[in-house]
Amino acid sequence: MHSILVEDYMDTNPHAISDKATVREAVSLFMRERIPGAPVINDEKTLIGFISEQDCIKEMLNDVFYCEESPAVTAVMSRNVRTVSPNASILEIAEAMSKAPPKNYPVVNEGKLVGLLSRKHILTALVETNEDCYIHH
Repeated sequence: MHSILVEDYMDTNPHAISDKATVREAVSLFMRERIPGAPVINDEKTLIGFISEQDCIKEMLNDVFYCEESPAVTAVMSRNVRTVSPNASILEIAEAMSKAPPKNYPVVNEGKLVGLLSRKHILTALVETNEDCYIHH
């Protein structure tokens, strides 16, 4: 069986957002890149949180109703983020993901964001692994 490690399937160029960005800037990123959320990093590329479309909806409503200035992403992001290592097994992560969210796992090496693993990446790995089963039997 070929390798089924996170590093072999992760997005190595994830659309991260700066901890200095506003919620409005995060929403612009989501729309432009067609993504449902993004890791939040500081200037050293250390992961400090994750912001999703869901996190932004309430703040964007406030912008519309009260003409408030968009707050920083750090005000609404999730700080308790489940991360994975590049050398983690995709099978173990698929098992965990099948039982509960999140939809995306930031991939971190020594505290630094090095990639993003989504459900799409996990499904790709599982399909390829499944194809190997048919080839070898």
